[in-house]
Parts: sequence; structure tokens; C-alpha cells
Amino acid sequence: MSPILYTLSPFVAGFLYVVYRRLVLLCFNPLRELPGPPVKRWLGHMQHVLDPTVSHKVQRILVKQYGRSIRIRGVGPWDERLLTLDPVSLTHILKDTTIYEKPWQSRRLIMSLIGCGMLAAEGQVHKRQRRVILPDFSGQNMRSLVDIAFKKGTQLTDAWMEMLPAGTDAVEIDVGQWLSRATFDVMGLAGFDYNFNSIQDVSNELFVAYKEMFEVAIAQVHPFRNLLSIYLPSVNRLFADKTVRTVDRCQEVIHRVAGRLIQDKKRKLADGKKNRVPDEEKDLLTLLLKSNTATDLPPEHRISDDDILNNINTFMFAGSDTSSLSMTWTLLLLAQNPHIQDRLRAELLSIAPELPRTLSDLSEDDIQSLHAALSNLPFLHNVTRESLRLIPPVHSSSRVATQDDEVPTLYPVHHRDGSVNENKHSFIVPKGTFIHISMEGFNLDKTVWGDDAWDFNPDRWNSLPEAAQHYSWHFSNIMTFSAGPRACPGFRFALIETKIMYYILLTNFVFKETEAKITKHNVILTRPYLAGKFKDGTQCPLLVSRFIPPH
Repeated sequence: MSPILYTLSPFVAGFLYVVYRRLVLLCFNPLRELPGPPVKRWLGHMQHVLDPTVSHKVQRILVKQYGRSIRIRGVGPWDERLLTLDPVSLTHILKDTTIYEKPWQSRRLIMSLIGCGMLAAEGQVHKRQRRVILPDFSGQNMRSLVDIAFKKGTQLTDAWMEMLPAGTDAVEIDVGQWLSRATFDVMGLAGFDYNFNSIQDVSNELFVAYKEMFEVAIAQVHPFRNLLSIYLPSVNRLFADKTVRTVDRCQEVIHRVAGRLIQDKKRKLADGKKNRVPDEEKDLLTLLLKSNTATDLPPEHRISDDDILNNINTFMFAGSDTSSLSMTWTLLLLAQNPHIQDRLRAELLSIAPELPRTLSDLSEDDIQSLHAALSNLPFLHNVTRESLRLIPPVHSSSRVATQDDEVPTLYPVHHRDGSVNENKHSFIVPKGTFIHISMEGFNLDKTVWGDDAWDFNPDRWNSLPEAAQHYSWHFSNIMTFSAGPRACPGFRFALIETKIMYYILLTNFVFKETEAKITKHNVILTRPYLAGKFKDGTQCPLLVSRFIPPH
């Protein structure tokens, strides 16, 4: 072989491999047997599939025309993806974590911010972390959260009361920003017994670090660079900009302060064990450390201090953000539906007629009794479920097939030529296929929930359509908390926190809409923005006034 050919041969081989992967395999991709909409742009269909203002309408049109197993286009002509709204297919994909994993691109982005916790881990790493963490979210361990949520809800109430004039005059308050601070405080105390105190003071070093890092994640200032850095991480090291330096600085603070908290907790537990003094603390960090050192846990199943810190970061990011957003959307829905707000407030007031009006006067026993009563309120439960159904904080997720797989379906599979084989209830997903999983799509499916699926109707839960009763996802027939081994482990935590906050806020305040139009944008999570003011950041202003009970 000549020197020139010898030099060029690796490039020729690489070129032929790319041609094979992108053209030859594409032509024989079994996914092409599925129908799908025509492509008119380079970005394919993702813009409409991911936009929460139109995605539910788009998906309804697609299902009517192409069935529930649909081939869509991602970025570029070779990026064939699967969109499925078939419940049997979704169950199969979400439960089989051996074949279906989160795409490495998503995992790398998550790990660049909060490390490899349960949100990013896969395989044995995820199983090991879940085995240690899941028992910490048991109902018994959640009792301590009740007191924390009440105290922080009371502090939020006090802060808003100071902003309001006497009487019934209203003040415009960005409820989303304030709820974010409140849930951050709750997560700090419940997560690692640390009081950010951000409702009163936003200057805490650790709070600022978390806040700035999370703001970087949702800012989307340089989307192309962000995408490039996923495929070429060295870009951030070689050409560090303000964003990269901010993340580095925040991570240094988190590792220093939170790392010290972990070591302090470990010493405290060790001293207590040595002196035979039982530790009664129920924060997640203490429970994690106890679970991780349990005598019945084999050494190979234990997780490292880094794993613990990464999962605390995951807990702070996923827990505080999703909870504050779900409460923000609920308050907006109640402001838009004042008759439902009045009805819910009446039910909340009915359970504590003899308790003192000042929440700070409640004893711990009063708080536990009140929470027990809250747990049994049917309309509160209906409103909570309906809000989580209608606007799930996590709009959608994705998986990638690590091997070829035959996916079962409930509905007959449509073919590319438009025909439907009534006897065919499966299709082939080839290795490497990206699968778009729309939590919102299932939650708003009119075939499942009825013609009013896009409306806020808490009473639907009194008599669900038969189709909705068939699917037992992780929580209450809805996909909001996902399903399978990667389902949200903290959903009980979220329900306790949100119901307590609803009680405190709705028995003290009345919420009304402002003149501003609030729209939804999918920025990691579904967030509220003022129409036409996306660059101003997420916000949800409402008119808030004191609730004065009738005499």
C-alpha cells in the first residue's frame, strides 16, 4: 500500500462508517415502517412536540392521523425517533431499564451540574443508589416533614402579610419566586437539616450557590454552545465563559459547605453509636447515612460520600423546583377559577374551626392532627391531582434503546402506507432509537380522560372515565411522577408539602389574576412566563389579598 493510501485509509474507513450508519442503516431502519408527519424544517418535529402551549393539540392531531406509535424527526435527516402514546408501550419502555436508558446526552448535562445522582445514574449504579435511598421516603420518615412544611408555610404567610395593606386591598406578588424560596427552605431542612432561611434572607452562601447554578441551567443564553459542550466537554475547559465560571464557583461552594455537613453528620452518628445515644433526626442526609451503614447492607451495595452529595444535590434541584412549580400552577388555576378556590377554602376551613387563627400558636400535636385531617379531605385531594394532571412540572422525558426490541402495544399498529393491521400489536425498535415519552401527552389524552381533558375540573376524580381507571402509574392514574424503577421516589414528600402549603395559603389569602397573560414554556421543567417577555425570566404574578372570614 502506498504511503498516501495508508495515511488516508483511516479517514476513508471513518467516512464509510458514517455513510453506513447514517444512510444504509437509515434506509433499512424498521422504525421507518411506522407512519409519521412530513418534515418541513431542519429541527424536525421537536419544536412542536416539546412546546407545552401546543404539544397536547399537536399530539391529538398526530394520533388521529397516524395512530399511537408515531415516527417523528429529531435534528437532521438521520434522526428518526419514536413518539408513543400507547399505554402498553409506555409501560414496557419505562419498566425495562435494562434495555431503555436515559440518553447519554441528557445524563452528561445533568452530571455537569449536580453530579451522578439518581436523576443521571443508570444500570447497577442507579440500582445501588435506589436501594439505599428508597426506604428513606417511607411514610413513617415523612412525619418530620409535616412540622417543617408548616413552619416554613407560616414564615411565608408572615412575609406576605407584611407586604399587604390592612383590609382586602390586593398587592401583586410573584408567587412563583416566593414559593421557590419556601420550598428551598423546606428541602434544606428536610434534606440535610440545614436552614437556608431564604424566605427572610437570600444572602446565604449555600442558597446563593444553588440558586445561581440552577438559574444557569434554565437561562438558555447560549443554546448552541450548551449543545456543543455536551458532545465536546473540553470546550468549557478551553474556552471558559461567564456561565462556566459561575457553575465552577457554585460547585466549589456546594462541595465545601455540603461536604462539611456530610462529615459533621457522620461524626455525630458515630459518636451517638459509640455512646449509645439514639439519633432521632429524620432529615434525608441522616437517613441516608444510617441506611448506608446498616449491618444488613452488603459492602458492595453501599454508596460513596460523593454519591450521597450528588443525591442531596438531586433532591435540592428536582424536589424544590418541581414542588414550587406545581404549587405555582395550582394557585394560578385557582385564581382563574374563583368558584373552585372558594369551594376549596371552605373545605380547608372546615377541619380546624377550634384551632387558633395564628398558625405559629399551633403545637406539634396540633400540626400532626391537622395534617391527618388534611389527608382525608376529598376536594383538596381532587384539586391536587387535577393540577398535577393538567400541568405536570415534567412535560416529557426520553429514553434510548440499547438493543433491538419488540415493543408491545394496546392499539393496532398503523403502517407507513396508511393501512392498519387490527391483529398486529407490536413493532420493532432498533438499537439507538430515541424515544419521546410525553407525560403531559398521556395526562391530557381525551381518549383517556374525556372531552374535557384540557379543562381544570377537580370533580372528574369523583367518577373517572373507565379508560383512566385502567392505568396505575406511580401516582393516581397520571404520569406526572413517571413509572417503573425510575419513577419519582419523593412523590409522598411532594404531596405532604403541597397540601400543607395549600392549607396555609388559602386560609390566609385570596388569589386573583392580574391583567398580564401567563404562558407555559418547557425549560427543563414547565415554567410560567409573561407573554412576550421570555427574556425577563420565569414569573407568575398574582393579585394577593388577605382572606377575611365572614362574620
